[in-house]
Amino acid sequence: MASISWCLSQKGGLELTEPNSNMANSYIGMAEESLAIQKGVVQSKIWTATTTYYIFYYALYALMLRIGVKCEIHSCSLEFMKRHLAVFYGEKDIKMIEKAFNARIDLQYYSNRPVDDQEIEETRRYCAEFFIKTKDALAKITEGQIERVREALKAQTQIEQSSIGHNHALRDL
Repeated sequence: MASISWCLSQKGGLELTEPNSNMANSYIGMAEESLAIQKGVVQSKIWTATTTYYIFYYALYALMLRIGVKCEIHSCSLEFMKRHLAVFYGEKDIKMIEKAFNARIDLQYYSNRPVDDQEIEETRRYCAEFFIKTKDALAKITEGQIERVREALKAQTQIEQSSIGHNHALRDL
């Protein structure tokens, strides 16, 4: 997985934006739509894995947007979840979204890699629980919680920026 430091320095990586409930609701809607169609793709391993992963991801990204964190690199979003959203997600949530992420990648991009059918089924069953947990978090999140997450990411951003500046200064010597 990517590091927060790396993610902050990448184009399309982690970035603070204004908290956005409308976009959060839109992504929760996308997760809900994906949940509804998931039953229709169970005969396909690749589409089950892909739909399952996006149910997880759209739900996670909805919470990130509600907090005001934008990211186009999925591995960075997962790292952000691990480091900054522990109040909302536990170890099982992290493990399951990572399994879904890896299964989707392996099936979509590496057709010769074996993917365990049991893992696909396990993540398929769990993604609805993750979705409900995220909807609950979106309903209960406080402004204080949002601010704490944003401040923690701001602090890391400042550390990253000063490190880049320090490295440039050393290079220029």
